[in-house]
Amino acid sequence: MRTESNASENSPADLTAEVVPRSPWRVTEVEALPGFRLRVAFADGLTGMVDMSGLVHSPKAGVFAALADPSLFAQVTLDYGAVAWPSELDLAPDAMHAAIQEHREWSL
Repeated sequence: MRTESNASENSPADLTAEVVPRSPWRVTEVEALPGFRLRVAFADGLTGMVDMSGLVHSPKAGVFAALADPSLFAQVTLDYGAVAWPSELDLAPDAMHAAIQEHREWSL
């Protein structure tokens, strides 16, 4: 039985450590390219392309039709490991990872 207390155990610093997602499909880098394409890299080292040209020009683009504006498309960022744009548009990183793993490109 332990009778001494160790002040460093369970210190607030231990309890507030930064949580880093470890999902292999977490996007770590994204770059907008001409022609409504993206170059992406994932946490597991996989890299590939996302071709959104068909989607943004489709009559069924829905909310993604706004990305047909090249200046808006170029504003792509990462939001907690997902590819995102202003006005809360984002892409599912797990589906992107699966398609790129199989075909090296995800065409939408």
